[in-house]
Amino acid sequence: MAITRIAWTVCVSAKVFRPRPDKFISLIVEQAALTLKGLDLLKEFVSSESHEAAQQLTEIEKEADEIRRILIDELNRTFITPIDREDIFALSRAIDDMLDYAFSTVDEMEILKVKPTYHMVRIASLLRDATYEIHLATLRLQKNPNVAIDHAQRAKALENRVESVYREALAELFKGPEDVKHVMKMLKTREVYRHLSNAADRGDEAGNIISDIVVKMT
Repeated sequence: MAITRIAWTVCVSAKVFRPRPDKFISLIVEQAALTLKGLDLLKEFVSSESHEAAQQLTEIEKEADEIRRILIDELNRTFITPIDREDIFALSRAIDDMLDYAFSTVDEMEILKVKPTYHMVRIASLLRDATYEIHLATLRLQKNPNVAIDHAQRAKALENRVESVYREALAELFKGPEDVKHVMKMLKTREVYRHLSNAADRGDEAGNIISDIVVKMT
């Protein structure tokens, strides 16, 4: 009986003193998870021009914005944070920008009636993979910071691949005929490519911020 009571006490104590997931990191993880869903929908849209995917992306973007509002409100009401508040804010903003650019890509493609290209499909796939790495990095940030850095570096490497495809896409775009019709198409398509490139840049920025956070933590 005494042994049972001791075991129960040890179990309760372990639960009491077990580190709880930090609310800011939990919100960042939730935001990254929604961004990953959004990039999945971007990939689906450029592959199939699915209007349903575009509508779902709009809803995901709104949901992620709400999570970011909550995070900022918590930051404003919390005196002590587990990591620098500037880093929390900057990481949240970079992840938010990735989703915003995915949304603006789809929005402008529908408004300007831009047809997906092979390069857009490739970039969207790479962006989705980069976002997956950022999501994994946020999941590992608290308990396995060195693993988080590995995922952040993978995200940065994928950004380099996006930029390579982006340059290929522009080179091909500018090889077209020099008439008004093609110039109009070129301007609209280039704008879409720029949104995709900007999304990759924000993924690179998120990777840098995660690495900075880990350096400060260790």
